[in-house]
Amino acid sequence: MAGASLLTLLDDIASILDDIAVMSKVAAKKTAGVLGDDLALNAQQVTGVSADRELPVVWAVALGSFRNKLILVPAAMLISAFIPWAVTPLLMFGGLFLCYEGFEKLHHSYQHLKDKQQHQHTTETPLAQHTDLATYEAEKVKGAIRTDFVLSAEIIAITLGVVADMPLSTQFFTLAVISMVMTIGVYGLVAAIVKMDDAGLYLSQRQGQTLMMQLNRKLGFALLNAAPLLMKSLSIIGTAAMFMVGGGILTHGIHRIGEQIHLVQQAVDSLAMIGPLLGLVVPSILNGLVGVLAGAIAVVAMAGITRLRG
Repeated sequence: MAGASLLTLLDDIASILDDIAVMSKVAAKKTAGVLGDDLALNAQQVTGVSADRELPVVWAVALGSFRNKLILVPAAMLISAFIPWAVTPLLMFGGLFLCYEGFEKLHHSYQHLKDKQQHQHTTETPLAQHTDLATYEAEKVKGAIRTDFVLSAEIIAITLGVVADMPLSTQFFTLAVISMVMTIGVYGLVAAIVKMDDAGLYLSQRQGQTLMMQLNRKLGFALLNAAPLLMKSLSIIGTAAMFMVGGGILTHGIHRIGEQIHLVQQAVDSLAMIGPLLGLVVPSILNGLVGVLAGAIAVVAMAGITRLRG
């Protein structure tokens, strides 16, 4: 009798693990797009830090991301159990915040360029003038963790939608698995990206005349040349991803706008030759434009509130 009960228990556990594996695989596919945006955003967030502090900054942001997941997973379970209608409004607020952050970055970049043109004789950098390295680093980490919170919330919400019809235990463990895999994957890749130039320097200095050593040096020089371009590209892609992800969340929540974008996509898809390719790109562009507009409105509104509060 006891043996039969043990076998039944083991069979139940195996069934649950199988469900978790299947649901995790489906959720991973659905969140792959967000993962790409998450990678670009977080790699961009840690740019500008001194070389010897890059990995500590990535580690600090990764720990902050794990803390975000520890908040979001239980919160998602509570929302799913008691107030499932609140998922969309909360996501839309997060999307608007991403748009706000993105437009604020554009505004600061414009102001910095304007100030630089007005004070070309100044040799000091804004960082040296206004803040110390520790404060600058802390602000970078804080901003990256804020951005991660919104993107993590979207990943959790997408995963929750996949497992909505499953038992609560399967929902919880699937959310936990996706959270761990996404965090380790994103910040592992971010660490590799920010240390790419160090790897290139190491390979370029390898000694020896063998074919392998020559290939190592060529690869090292290629990495050294590609690293600055990649980091600049990630900075642009990261800001664009803020608008695309944030705008996508908003258009998904505002059905009328989402339907119009879907109609435009269908019209573009019907074009000969390049229709299918444009159909993949156009929704992201339109979501990005909505994100820019929403971000501009949010920045102006926040500026007005700040002035009213004195």
